[in-house]
Amino acid sequence: MNHYTKLAWCLKREIFKFTKKVCKGIGRPEEKLINNLLYGIAESGSCHLSKISRTLKERISLKKTIERLSRGLQGFSEQEQQKLLDNYTQMVKPYVDKRTVFVIDNSDVTKQYSEKMECLEIVRDGSTGKLEKGYWTTEIAALTAESKSPLPVYDRVFSASEKGFISATEESMKGLRYLSRTFGNVGIRALDRGYDALAYYEYFIRNNEAFVIRATKNRDVRYKKETKNILKVANQFKGKYRIDFHDRKGKLVSCKIAVVPVSLPKHPNIPLNLIVIYGFGKDPMMLLTNVDGDDKRLANTIIKVYLMRWRIEEYFRFKKQQYEWEDFRVRSLNSIRTLYRVLSLLTGFISLLSEKRNESLFVMELISVSMRIYRPKPEKAKRKFLHYAIGDAFFVILRRCSVGILSFFAKPQPSNQLSLFPA
Repeated sequence: MNHYTKLAWCLKREIFKFTKKVCKGIGRPEEKLINNLLYGIAESGSCHLSKISRTLKERISLKKTIERLSRGLQGFSEQEQQKLLDNYTQMVKPYVDKRTVFVIDNSDVTKQYSEKMECLEIVRDGSTGKLEKGYWTTEIAALTAESKSPLPVYDRVFSASEKGFISATEESMKGLRYLSRTFGNVGIRALDRGYDALAYYEYFIRNNEAFVIRATKNRDVRYKKETKNILKVANQFKGKYRIDFHDRKGKLVSCKIAVVPVSLPKHPNIPLNLIVIYGFGKDPMMLLTNVDGDDKRLANTIIKVYLMRWRIEEYFRFKKQQYEWEDFRVRSLNSIRTLYRVLSLLTGFISLLSEKRNESLFVMELISVSMRIYRPKPEKAKRKFLHYAIGDAFFVILRRCSVGILSFFAKPQPSNQLSLFPA
């Protein structure tokens, strides 16, 4: 028990220190709110306010604690949310370099039985394919060069029915502009077929940012000074190189690859490369990129970059499964955004701990406490997705505590011991 007491104190201290850094520049009541939410979600494994409130173990009624958290979420301004993100990305910057892959993707939040939540709209549930009530989210995660661990660097919940909404493209552009302001043009951007639009190509070209976008079948390109359908161009090439890859399920796939110089019809003077890959389905996978280089090395690099995009799918799944994100019960859109920002910060905190897996005894102890059944082979260990293990360790350690984290905010009490010397 003493062992868990020490681990719990160390974990609370780390959460408190992390809160201090991300809350720099905002008020103390707001800092206390963020700290309570981070701790509560970590211990309860849920975004449900009543479960979070129970973990705080305050000396007031549970109802009052829930009301306090609810008021804090609703009153947390957009400027304060932005300050949290800015402070957090400053912590992430040391892990970002020219090898970093930034993965941009949208996800859905379904609230099938909700009626009173603000700005509910119809979204497509990615799990079932059905249309349900809910919200959209835009996410950007940086995959670190060594472990490929997803570090969230931008998040936003939005609705098409909210006031001032322009388009889903504009919401994604907000994230890309923030990425450019914060990290410049370092790294490479990886996007799926939903981003195969001229607006994104022009943005990356204008800002001199490297990108890889999976093209759709109806995209037109210029090839040998003629405008043709991209699939017809791809079918002219059966693959000059052969490269073996592991898909997201670990299955070995033998691919035939061709590299074709093309350009966009509206920008014929800007060279692009079309990477044609056979082996992942009936039709070839087509990737458009502005990265230049030797044909085989270029193809190998671009395919690896795109396949790493699946890491953000694991990141989405982790949020929804480990912390029951879709079970939140707050109503206002601002409260939802604040709660989601806190959940992203907690996920980023776990990612930062995961990066220290081989150098921190504390992180090694966390992984040991999580009691994993299977341990990865040494060659795969450094890229293992450890978020679930660390999240489970949080729950195992903190649930044994008889007090919450409020003691870290307590004011020091004056000593009752009499002094030997007069004042």
